[in-house]
Amino acid sequence: MSEQAGHGAQPPVPTLNIANVLTSIRILMVPFFVWALLADNSEQGLWRWVALVLFVLAMYTDKLDGDLARSRGLITNFGKIADPIADKLLTGSALVCFSILAELPWWVTIVILVREWGITLLRVVVIRYGVIAANMGGKIKTVLQSVVIGLYLLPYTHTIEWLHTVAWWLMLLTVAVTVVTGVEYLIKAGQLVANSKKQK
Repeated sequence: MSEQAGHGAQPPVPTLNIANVLTSIRILMVPFFVWALLADNSEQGLWRWVALVLFVLAMYTDKLDGDLARSRGLITNFGKIADPIADKLLTGSALVCFSILAELPWWVTIVILVREWGITLLRVVVIRYGVIAANMGGKIKTVLQSVVIGLYLLPYTHTIEWLHTVAWWLMLLTVAVTVVTGVEYLIKAGQLVANSKKQK
């Protein structure tokens, strides 16, 4: 038997792996995060700090599961779907809670959520034509959202006026980048569909 035949095809990556477990844990953390944030009721007390810690831990697992999946070859279809959903559940729930607590205007939350879930749906719709790769703008948007949500969670932001002003302007920048990158994805999706139809 030849060496190539002996090696054969690589076995499929099991869905139950450390990267996917971390992603699942992040999803399970969302209701606890929401409960802690709403339980604080804008009092900027202990439960606010708990919500902040949960958010930071969840963001860390996001980086960790991605690094593990790439370095250990643990990329699965489940991970491709569950990872972005976990991110959007966490950031989306934070924004909704801020608006419920009257700490953030509803229009900000609605604009970001419509963009996030709209682009996710768009990716699913155009997948038969190809994959819309994430670009630098999308990565910057993700970082901005994580930073500004962390800043809004910080109790000091709501007791120190200048820090609150910084958080608000950073939120406006985040909204702008979120919208612009959303438009870029729409253009790319249109080009992807048009090029695919031309080749047929």
